[in-house]
Amino acid sequence: MALEAHLPEVRVLNSYGDISAADWDALVGERSPFLEHTFLFGLEKFECAVPDAGWVPRPITVWEGSRLIAAAPGWVKMHSMGEFVYDHSWADAAKRAGFRYYPKLVVAVPFTPVTGDRLLIAPDVDARMARGALLAGLKAATEGCHGLHVLFNPEEEAEALETAGGFTRIQFQFQWKNRNYNNFDDFLAQFRSRHRKKIRRERREAGRLQIERILNPSAEDVAAMHSFYRNTCSQFGHWGRVYLSEDFFAYLQKTWKDRLLFVLARDQGKVVAGAFNVVKGKRMYGRYWGCAEEVKFMHFELCYYQTIEYCIEHGLEVFEPGHGGGHKYRRGFEPTITYSSHWLMDRRLHEGLKHHTVAEAEHVRRQAAALTEQSPLKQAIEL
Repeated sequence: MALEAHLPEVRVLNSYGDISAADWDALVGERSPFLEHTFLFGLEKFECAVPDAGWVPRPITVWEGSRLIAAAPGWVKMHSMGEFVYDHSWADAAKRAGFRYYPKLVVAVPFTPVTGDRLLIAPDVDARMARGALLAGLKAATEGCHGLHVLFNPEEEAEALETAGGFTRIQFQFQWKNRNYNNFDDFLAQFRSRHRKKIRRERREAGRLQIERILNPSAEDVAAMHSFYRNTCSQFGHWGRVYLSEDFFAYLQKTWKDRLLFVLARDQGKVVAGAFNVVKGKRMYGRYWGCAEEVKFMHFELCYYQTIEYCIEHGLEVFEPGHGGGHKYRRGFEPTITYSSHWLMDRRLHEGLKHHTVAEAEHVRRQAAALTEQSPLKQAIEL
């Protein structure tokens, strides 16, 4: 990576607790809530993203005197769990070829497949200088590591990192976009008839439950939600590890308050299912869901239809429900390209994986384009 001369002071730290929340959040501004100090340090404080779980905090910071002017959320990893940019096949290929893949430095938000800036830079400083300093910090932070992986960064950041010597990998997620809908029926009108009828039928089936949307949920609601989250994780075996503790959920309830939107289903007064969402600015982020009893179509009602209604009613522009799930596509979510940037310290492995991602990207773009053309949304078909 090319480095600028006469850089400000770069400090690679061992804890997010070593940084003032006010200093860090001044860099985050209106960006993703998951980049905020509350979330990152909370994961560390409540032992969710800690060495025992395979996440070693390594924040990268750049200072001008006592002022923090740039930062990146770094972590050293000994595995690839909880990242959602799936490189297990890369690690396996490296092992078969005799290359070491771990430990690696990951610049990301743990357990959170949400796009957002990863190189956080104060708006009133020279962006080129600050980015160069952060690259120097990333290089320093990779000491003892065999790769650097910047996950779910925006396209323009991925392009900048590519010019610094990395290569870009793409995936896609399904996201909901508000096309200036007036209400849920207006949204439904954008579907072809058979899809519209299917959604209405699903909503009727789930309608026997009492469903409510709650901002600033209670401690009891949070405890119930964590039990649902654990239930969901248990369905995925080794891949469904319960990283987030009940204490961490309670911490978010106390610190984020009105940012938390829970959609809860009650059966005869008892909470039987819930969806955990976060709202900031004009975006909603769907994070966790679970249930204590199965009700047909309840998942779609709580996780998609209720949250879409909320977005329309409150003028939110985008709903990011998380990674995966073709069932989202059939209910009006659109394929959206996501990016990550990668360096492998062994040049042979780096070049081999770089070549692989070129062919992979062609396939991903063709698949996303085909899904857009075949979308059940008439408006998406016309775009």
